[in-house]
Amino acid sequence: MEIIDFVPRPDQFVYTFGGAAPAATIEPGTALRLWSEDAFNNAITTRSDVPSSKLDPHRLNPQTGPFYVNGAEPGDALAVHIVDLTPARRWGASATIPLFGGLTATDRTSLLHGALPEAAWIYDLDTEAQTVGFQSRSGDFELALPVEPMLGTVGVAPAGGEVQSSLTPERFGGNMDTPELRVGTTAFFSVNVEGAMFSIGDGHYRQGEGEACGTAVEGAMNSTIIVDLVKGGGPLWPRLENDEYWMVVGSSRPMEDSWRISQVEMIHWLGALFDLEPMDAYQLLTQISLVPVANVVDTNYSVVTKVAKSVLPEGSAFNGIHADLRQRARQLR
Repeated sequence: MEIIDFVPRPDQFVYTFGGAAPAATIEPGTALRLWSEDAFNNAITTRSDVPSSKLDPHRLNPQTGPFYVNGAEPGDALAVHIVDLTPARRWGASATIPLFGGLTATDRTSLLHGALPEAAWIYDLDTEAQTVGFQSRSGDFELALPVEPMLGTVGVAPAGGEVQSSLTPERFGGNMDTPELRVGTTAFFSVNVEGAMFSIGDGHYRQGEGEACGTAVEGAMNSTIIVDLVKGGGPLWPRLENDEYWMVVGSSRPMEDSWRISQVEMIHWLGALFDLEPMDAYQLLTQISLVPVANVVDTNYSVVTKVAKSVLPEGSAFNGIHADLRQRARQLR
């Protein structure tokens, strides 16, 4: 297995999916060891930082990539398997940002009240205990929370020559902000352009489902991934697989449409896995689905439909590549 290390310079960050030249060309089956900057672009480093004065709206959510995958053609399925995620700093940052978040007026949800107060929180990382420390800004409440690394953003170039902000989740993946994008997960994306042109970024040291205030414990990340290709069969929306679940991510507004997307796509997937007619798959999904909310703050909201493999017969998705990637990942540890 070829292994490539890549640490982008600041001038190599990209802020879109689509519209950027490739950072490198790789072969299917390549392992990548990548470094990515945090979603704030390292602009928030202390509790005294005021987000509105520190953040450049044109330089948020920097991505590492894109990578051109040889042989990837529209309609194929790109498989991105997460082997390892390790915080690259001894601290992470979170913040409340004016007119951004799930429980405030926004530029799309116009209300008469003003923006909620803006503020920053710094979470110190204890590498030995594998925790990050929450400290209240008012009072002396402290809490050590387990580190649960994830990638907020993984995706490919959109179809039709579109260029989308790296803040946006859509069919191409992007800023889905689901905690399911963690070690051991394989993400599947439909290839829309020659070479797929995939990127990753937005490392989170931990995040609750929904990302309520709009920011997780944001931090620079060292990521090890394996990238492979399945010819044909590209999914309409991102699909995820780990050892316990099959999952589909839908992203839209309003949020019920995100749910509908993920449910419909899971019905199609169950149908393909177990030769079920749509109405039978619909009935089965009604009884077994779990539906964690990924984010309620991005330009589109993301919802995950997941089904446990343990309640279903043994099935093989994308020619069983997840199990193969898991085996290959052990060679890198």
